[in-house]
Amino acid sequence: MKAVTLIVVGTFLALALGLVIWIFSVMNAETTLKLRGEAQQTVCEGFYSQMWQILKDKAGVTTEYAEQNKEFVKALMEGRYSKGDGSLMKWVTEQNPQFDPSLYKELMATIESQRTAFFVEQSKLIDIDREHKTLRSVFPGKWVIGDRPNIGGDKGIVILKNVATQKAYETGTEESMDLFDKKK
Repeated sequence: MKAVTLIVVGTFLALALGLVIWIFSVMNAETTLKLRGEAQQTVCEGFYSQMWQILKDKAGVTTEYAEQNKEFVKALMEGRYSKGDGSLMKWVTEQNPQFDPSLYKELMATIESQRTAFFVEQSKLIDIDREHKTLRSVFPGKWVIGDRPNIGGDKGIVILKNVATQKAYETGTEESMDLFDKKK
């Protein structure tokens, strides 16, 4: 009888210990995901700030180059051809400065690469949030951590969308886009 009692008590204690270990494991997994999600949200915020600073700086350089080039060509033309001696027609045969569009091409490539990289960072955040919500929602983990808050608290994670995308998803319709913004 003693042996049976010891076996039953031992089995019960082993199961209880296993349950406690499992509960701590689930709670630790949830905490790890929450902290990872909050860190990724911070990465997205930092990346967004950095992205716009890079784009602003590159656009400024491009704009300054265009302005400097315009002033240079204007001064060159006034100096060469304002004499009234018929020298204006020489511009056809002379080697004149050319505007270099490579800065604009580089700016466009930077815009595309920065936006794509930002999308990748937000995709990581979305996936971490999905994993966290799944862990909190599925059996049997939901019994232990189902009432834990979302990553980011009540508001959840923040995913940036442009106004046109937000409007299209709210209304279920899409307006024709004016890619060159000529409606101004």
